[in-house]
Amino acid sequence: MENAKDFLDKVYRFEKAVAVFAFSVMTLVIIADVIIRKLVGVGIAGAMRIAVYAMIVTALISFGLASHKGRHLRPKFADNFLPKLWEFQIISLQESLHALFCLVFAVVAVGVVYETYLLEETSRMLRIVIWPMQSVIPLAFFVGFVRHGLYALYPELRPGDNSDMATKEGLKE
Repeated sequence: MENAKDFLDKVYRFEKAVAVFAFSVMTLVIIADVIIRKLVGVGIAGAMRIAVYAMIVTALISFGLASHKGRHLRPKFADNFLPKLWEFQIISLQESLHALFCLVFAVVAVGVVYETYLLEETSRMLRIVIWPMQSVIPLAFFVGFVRHGLYALYPELRPGDNSDMATKEGLKE
């Protein structure tokens, strides 16, 4: 279990670095485009497309960041329908279903990326193939599959209900 926790922590740090990098690229490209547009009258060709790609990467990677911290959206209305005694089994079932959901979407996304690769689709504006950018989609879902699969195997690794986490973390920092 300790190896799984270390692995998830390393994945989280990597995801965080990628998200910060992608968000920085998006921000810097937009700022540079606006400044150059104001100074010269013409913006950077493809700046908006690059910013959109960076935003997509940020959003998909942030799915993992939210899951790792227990801050993803989930319905809580049925939390007290079943006895507390069943909590371990329920959590294991929830995480197993979430892992399966992520695996199905990862497989479908691999098919989409592969088809895009075979068709050699390119971005008209940037004149680059788009399958490498699309590959973030199956990667994010595959990491979600691994993460939630580990949560199903080791429910104690799963972040708890963090509705008051911001207050707790605010006190720690």
